[in-house]
Amino acid sequence: MMPAAPASGFFVDFQDVWLAYNDELLAQQHFAVEAIDLKVRQGEFIAIVGPSGCGKSTFMKLATGLKMPSRGRILIDGDAVTGPLKISGMAFQAPSLLPWRTTVDNVLLPLEIVEPYRSNFKAKRAEYEERARKLLQKVGLGGYEDKFPWQLSGGMQQRASICRALIHEPKMLLLDEPFGALDAFTREELWCILRDLWTEQRFNVILVTHDLRESVFLADTVYVMSKSPGRFMAKKTIELPRPRELELTYTKEFSDIVHELRGHIGAIRTGTPAAAAVAP
Repeated sequence: MMPAAPASGFFVDFQDVWLAYNDELLAQQHFAVEAIDLKVRQGEFIAIVGPSGCGKSTFMKLATGLKMPSRGRILIDGDAVTGPLKISGMAFQAPSLLPWRTTVDNVLLPLEIVEPYRSNFKAKRAEYEERARKLLQKVGLGGYEDKFPWQLSGGMQQRASICRALIHEPKMLLLDEPFGALDAFTREELWCILRDLWTEQRFNVILVTHDLRESVFLADTVYVMSKSPGRFMAKKTIELPRPRELELTYTKEFSDIVHELRGHIGAIRTGTPAAAAVAP
């Protein structure tokens, strides 16, 4: 069953958000991101694409409460963001698994840290471990639960990283280039795993990626970010039917969307008026 939507009707609500990284830069009106207005529905999967250094990762820090805006307001799940969020999970390009812990113990790590799980961890360890093992099986790591990270391939480590991000059942999953270091075949395999997990649980997802095919395959909506200072220059609703299979990525309909997004990125890189003319 879908969770209830916040009173505003949007799970993520950025209201004219600007960020300068320190007071000196703020005094100079030097912003990393500016004029960010974003409204994301409950359970929506969005992707953010743009050239390197445009502020995509800065946006992620704002969405998780790791950075506070210099101007504007951010609401997540109906509440103003005032610090790091407990309702979110994150995965990055580097899996960053602890080498001295087994796969299942790496996945359990958030439950040892985040309340209310932390207080109950010792008493409920068996229950939590069963949850972790079931999640690992869902992503194809059955039989590898007690292996160490150095015994896993890069793709397997990234699957474990996604499980770690989801073990505390967050309402929102933030992914910062999670598949960027993987080979093409492994990357597509993980697209399908993420697709299936999202289809089953319908948590909100914010995916930052350089891979336009990845964004079109996975997301409901793709946002194109400008060069620094980052702002959203284009918004593309992906109307391809779900569930999406990999064969779809070879169709003209899919390729046309990828080329449209590539055109926006190209316009941003060259500074042509086409990018600025796109309604956010």
